[in-house]
Amino acid sequence: MSAVEEPVLDPGAPAEPGRPVALVPGVVRLTAPNPGPMTGPGTNSYLVGTTEVVVVDPGPDEPVHVDALVEAGAGRIRWIVVTHTHPDHAPAAAALSQRTGAEVLGFGPRDGFEPDRTVGDAFELGGDDFCLRAVHTPGHASNHLCWMLLGEQLLFSGDHIMQGSTVVIAPPDGDMAAYLSSLQRLLDLDPPVRAIAPGHGTLIESPAPVVQGVIAHRLERERAVVAALAAAGRGSVDDLLATVYSDVPDVLHPVARYSLWAHLRRLSDEGSVISDDPNDIAALWQLA
Repeated sequence: MSAVEEPVLDPGAPAEPGRPVALVPGVVRLTAPNPGPMTGPGTNSYLVGTTEVVVVDPGPDEPVHVDALVEAGAGRIRWIVVTHTHPDHAPAAAALSQRTGAEVLGFGPRDGFEPDRTVGDAFELGGDDFCLRAVHTPGHASNHLCWMLLGEQLLFSGDHIMQGSTVVIAPPDGDMAAYLSSLQRLLDLDPPVRAIAPGHGTLIESPAPVVQGVIAHRLERERAVVAALAAAGRGSVDDLLATVYSDVPDVLHPVARYSLWAHLRRLSDEGSVISDDPNDIAALWQLA
C-alpha cells in the first residue's frame, strides 16, 4: 500500500477511509475502508499518544486498514482497546497485536475477541502523555465501554453515540433501558464531556445537545410505539413496524425492527405493555 500521509490538525475534517486526521494534538483518526448503511463512511480507529500510542477500536480485520494503523503508529503502538466486540470494531485487534506486540484490553472475551487483559468501568490506562478512563455504557451492547481522554475530556464513544444517526438496539444483548441510562450518565459526568470522537462519522464538538437529542428522539419513538399499539389493539413488532418507522426508508426496516422490539421490552418492564413472551421478537403485544 502507499505510505500513510502525515495527519493534519483538522477537527472538522470528514471521516474518509485511509486518510489520517489529527483531532487534537496526540489524537489521530484513521477510518477503515468499510463504508455502508450501518457504518456510514466507515469505522473510526483512533491513535492516542505521541511517544507511546494506544489504538482505540482497531476496526474490522481488513489488511489495508491494519497496514495503515501499523504505519501511522510508527513502532509506538503499545496497547489496543476496544469499545465493544461487534464485527466492525474489534476483529483487527488480533492482527494488529501480532504485528506490533501491543497488549489488547477490553470488557471481556466474546464474539471471537480475546483480550490480554479484562477491564471495566473506571479502569485507567496511562501512557507517557495521556490517560484513558473506561466508562461502562451498556445499551447498544452489554459489554460497551466508552473511553475518556482525561484532560481533553474527549470521549471515544464507539457505537454509543454516532454522528448523524442513531444506533440500533438489538435485544437480548441490546437493552433500551440500559441505553437511556447510559446516555444520561454521559450528561452527568463531571467534569463534562468536551467533545465526542464517535465510532462512525466526524468529531462532535457540542456533545450535550446531541446526547439530549438522542434521548428525546428515543422517547418520541417510544410514544409512537404506544400510539401504534393503541390503534392496533394488539400486534407484533412486524405489525407495528411500518407505522412506527414511517419516517425511515424501507431498506432500514429489517434493522429498525430490533429497536422497536427493544422499546416494547422497556415498556413491558415498566408495566405499560404486556406480551406472552417479551423474549420472542415474533410475539404479540398489547397495552397493559
